[in-house]
Amino acid sequence: MRHRITRRRLLAAVLLVATLATTVAGVLRLRVETTLDSFLPRGDPAVTALADNARSFGGDPIVAVLESSAPRGLLLGQGQLSALMRLEGTLAHLPDVAAVYGPATIMNQIAITSQDMIARLSGTRDGLRARAEDDARGKGLSAAAVKAAGEAAVGDFDRRYGGLLVRGLPAGLPTTSNPNFVQNVIYDGAGQPRARWHFVVPTANSVTVLVRPREGLDETATRRLVSAVRNAVSAAGLATSRTTVTGVPVITSAVTDEATGEIPLIGGLALVVLLLRFLLASRAQSWWRKLWPLTAAVTGSALTLAAFGWAGLPVSFGAIMLLPLLLGIGSSFPLYLGAVADRRKVVVVSLASAAAFGSLAISPLPFVRELGLALALGVLLTVAVTLVLGHKMAPPPRVRTQGAAPGALRWVVVVCLVVLAAAGWVALPRLDVRASPEDVASGLPALAQARYAEQVLGSSGQVSVVLRGTDTQSPDALRWLTQAQDAAVARFGDQLRPVLTAPDLLGFLGDQPTAQQISAGMQLLPPYLTTAVFSPDGRQALLSFGLKFQDLGAQAQLLRDLRAALPPPPAGDQVDTVGLPVAAVHAYDQVSRDRYPANLTGIAAAGLVLLAGLRRRSDAWRAMLAAALATGWMIAGLWALGQSLSPLTVALGSLASVTACEFTILLLDGARARRVAMWACATSAIGYLALVPSRIGLLREFGLTLAATVLLSYLAALAVARSGQRRKSRPAARTALPEAELVEV
Repeated sequence: MRHRITRRRLLAAVLLVATLATTVAGVLRLRVETTLDSFLPRGDPAVTALADNARSFGGDPIVAVLESSAPRGLLLGQGQLSALMRLEGTLAHLPDVAAVYGPATIMNQIAITSQDMIARLSGTRDGLRARAEDDARGKGLSAAAVKAAGEAAVGDFDRRYGGLLVRGLPAGLPTTSNPNFVQNVIYDGAGQPRARWHFVVPTANSVTVLVRPREGLDETATRRLVSAVRNAVSAAGLATSRTTVTGVPVITSAVTDEATGEIPLIGGLALVVLLLRFLLASRAQSWWRKLWPLTAAVTGSALTLAAFGWAGLPVSFGAIMLLPLLLGIGSSFPLYLGAVADRRKVVVVSLASAAAFGSLAISPLPFVRELGLALALGVLLTVAVTLVLGHKMAPPPRVRTQGAAPGALRWVVVVCLVVLAAAGWVALPRLDVRASPEDVASGLPALAQARYAEQVLGSSGQVSVVLRGTDTQSPDALRWLTQAQDAAVARFGDQLRPVLTAPDLLGFLGDQPTAQQISAGMQLLPPYLTTAVFSPDGRQALLSFGLKFQDLGAQAQLLRDLRAALPPPPAGDQVDTVGLPVAAVHAYDQVSRDRYPANLTGIAAAGLVLLAGLRRRSDAWRAMLAAALATGWMIAGLWALGQSLSPLTVALGSLASVTACEFTILLLDGARARRVAMWACATSAIGYLALVPSRIGLLREFGLTLAATVLLSYLAALAVARSGQRRKSRPAARTALPEAELVEV
């Protein structure tokens, strides 16, 4: 019989095609970004200070570590200094570069200013002598007295500046083409780099070029800059034995590349595994009935990604988790609709799951908030699609089996399980939390390269002590900067390494320089160096220190001790510590401090929805109890195994409440729903386990932890449901349904 093309069917087809086109276009507009801001608490004072510092001095640098087999070969080798200077010039002219610091440019600037300084010093010295002698002659003094007046006039000058001339003249003409000048400025008598130049010449066999990007670069511009730096270094023609390009921008770009590449792979793996699960688990049914739960989940996930694309909102590396989680969790809701007679109950459960996921929005870290909101939206869209696609698939009638009242032994088991969960909740504050941005790159080659560079440089991060005031170039300010640097080095010299500081640059002025002498010294130094430690308006001065990768708890204590060791600033001035390590510590403190709220909020959010939507409120209370039990058991297991929490798993309660509440409501509904709960447990666990092949260690751990949490959620729901069973009347005879009307799992 021929199907007539009615106006209604035509309209439905047009709407379907339009929806499909819109979804595809939205997914193609989706951007994945892993900027540093997504791993730090937005609006935190430490993050704001980091951004302000970047505006004045540039962002965290891209670091190129160049090594040679011969000591001092990259600076004193034939033609190497010229090639290095060309490289630094090329890097300085790249788009989005705020500043470049390298040994060749430093040598060139020192050579130019040295020539000018020597000429000015000599001229100033001669002028002082001449004026003093003329004054003496004008007074009619003897020749000896005239000569003595001239010597006295230049005495103080010689004491202050003579050392520069003495050190400079034996090296010959101050020019980069003079190896003796380079040797004398950069290296000491033993051929080792002088301490003040360690930030660009860390060892005798290596040099470092630091490329500071302008502040506020998005991920696309950052990746483009990292690629340009790599290409420039490769084409420099330097005789290197090893080249390492690293730094925070490089690490975040590597995470973005990995995330972008893994989204289709991890999502495809989850899709294939779940496809096999539905094909193999379902009995003789039509292909549509076998695959419509997965179809609904795929559609809901695509609509979620399209929504982010059309809204112009980038997603962080959490997008890798989005597809496996939505496919695993979302494909369970069609099963619920096919097993639960009361569809309203399924809708309420889905809203509770969305509320639990949405509770991740209280996290201080943007990428966790993004993931929670995306999962909440994905659940709602998947359920909506399920209701549309499965509206003709009637659920079975309600069937309740006869339950037995819990006996004494069962109550003993329940009490033991509650005590174990309580122990886990008590142990929650004792678990370590890893909230450093570097942890996100765990398992990637970029982090291994960063750790190798740390061995060469002696540090991998940078923290700055910032003095803010009306004039940070005053004698009082310079005196404070010197005292602060001395205090930091004296107490923390084994952990902090001075990079480039104002006391080092102006050390030639002596211990008590006047304002005029400081001003003259600033004019003698190249702006290339002074702008690295003083802001252009003179209201900020930096003491920059390098530090190594370390546990965030130990790093937090180090920074607290550093702030405590600093002397009181000059009257009217302010002191702050700024840098990625400071911001990371603030993120660590916020995530650690919010452990109980992060876990309880999700349970409470899901429970409130269930209390408001379910006809039997006792079921809602049991669902919340199951979520609390599963969370406690998982925390206890992590504590017993010596594992730590991540920014993703610190909110285990919110994540466990999704599956625990679903399973509890199903197990309390009837025999058929119980069977579906078991299969839904397997389906959700498969979604999480699809993250295990990821090369990003944080995601692998998250997948394993959440898969175990799903299993514990099912066990908790089973324990709560069985302990809460009451003896019921015998079931009514079940109305037989055609096989086509049953939705098998």
